[in-house]
Amino acid sequence: MATDYDAPRKTEDDSESIEALKERVPDKLSGSVDVEDADNPSGFELPGADLSDLELDVVVLPPQEDEFTCANCFLVKHRSQLDHESGDGPICSECAA
Repeated sequence: MATDYDAPRKTEDDSESIEALKERVPDKLSGSVDVEDADNPSGFELPGADLSDLELDVVVLPPQEDEFTCANCFLVKHRSQLDHESGDGPICSECAA
């Protein structure tokens, strides 16, 4: 027997009125305010906070022998991504595309 998948399907849930559905769904615009911030459960500082008293320890390595800095995007890339050398300097394969 063939089934018409485009035909509307009737189920017993379809007979429920819109009023009954509204009663089951909580009102999102009600006056209740959630005290706990769900997006920030641990209370960490959000971006824009004063970070002037923090010191960062960063190790900066000089360019390695198998790396180059693209003259177009200024990113340090591996020599395998070198497309060509221009008058300004080396160009990576992404910038050359």
